[in-house]
This record gives sequence, C-alpha cells and structure tokens, in this order.
Amino acid sequence: MSFQLFIFYVFAIIMVFAAARVITVRNPVYAAMFLVLTFFTAAAIWMLLEAEFLAVTLVLVYVGAVMVLFLFVVMMLDINVEPLREGFVKYLPVGILVGSIMFLEMVFLLTQRYFPSENFPAPAAKPANYSNTEELGRLLYSDYLFHFEVAALILMVAIVAAIALTMRRRSDTKYQRPGLQVQVKKEDRLRVVSMDTESKS
Repeated sequence: MSFQLFIFYVFAIIMVFAAARVITVRNPVYAAMFLVLTFFTAAAIWMLLEAEFLAVTLVLVYVGAVMVLFLFVVMMLDINVEPLREGFVKYLPVGILVGSIMFLEMVFLLTQRYFPSENFPAPAAKPANYSNTEELGRLLYSDYLFHFEVAALILMVAIVAAIALTMRRRSDTKYQRPGLQVQVKKEDRLRVVSMDTESKS
C-alpha cells in the first residue's frame, strides 16, 4: 500500500465518521462542528486528487462562510430539538432504505465488482504547468455552458423567491413612500404655537 493510498483511507474514515456524527449527535452546535470536519477532510481528499481549486473553494465558501452562518443562526435561535425528534421513528424505515441504496451504490462503484476495470483507466499524468482551475473554467464555459446557465437560472429563481417570501406585505408592517415624502411641505408638518411666557417666582 502506497503512502498516498494510506492517507486517502485515513481521511475517508475520518470523513465517514464525521458525517455519521452530523446526523446522530444531539446538540446542533456539535453537529455543525462535525460538518466542518467533514468539509475539511473532503477538501483534503480533493487535494490528493490534485483538485486544489475545488479544495480551496470548499474551505473558503462552506467552512468560512456557510458554516459560520449556520453556527450563528443555531446559537442565536436556541432551537428546541425535542419536538423535531418526535417523528424520528416514523421516518426511520424510509431513511434506512434510502441510506442502504446509497451505500450499495458506493460499494459497487468503489469495488468495481460489477464494472470492467478497463472502463476505469488510471488518469494520465499531467504536465508541470497544468492548471486544474483553468481546465475547470474551460469545461464550464465550453462543454457544460448550457448546464452552467441552467444552474445559474435556478439559483436566481431561488434568490428571487426567497426575497419575495421575505418581503411580502403584511397588515402590521409600515412601509415608506418616497413619492409622498418629497411632496410634503413645512406647513403640513410644522405648527408654531404662541404661548405666554412664565416667570419663575
């Protein structure tokens, strides 16, 4: 066993353990921290695959931004997880079924038991000046341009829907009307009252 393969198995075991703890730990803050560990180990595996750009993006975007947001939301809301766990047994069979199917698919792919080995050739060695970031950009904006644009359109629709749900009108919400505000005159807002002066005795 080569050293690189040994490192891969170490990171893979840590990632599987951390991912399992994400869904089994009781404290949501601990679950978020285990998810951070999962992202870090996934980034390390991508580094082994010479996908440095994806590894750095995973750490910067998900660990540096998304997970920090999750932690802030979880810690500020102080969610009571007891009512959420009441339906755990009800949905457990479906979860076990889906998880078993995913596990079998991963086993079939990793062991290559049902696929000929010639369908999975070893990747060719890359030259010293090879840049996977440049290759990824070239593929996204050439071969997968349509798929990239569809994904961007779906994300834009999701953003617009989130804004629409957040900014929907409610009867108890006050809104500003700039058009009416600029038409206001001082006589409409200011009233001068004449009062007699009072002297201190």
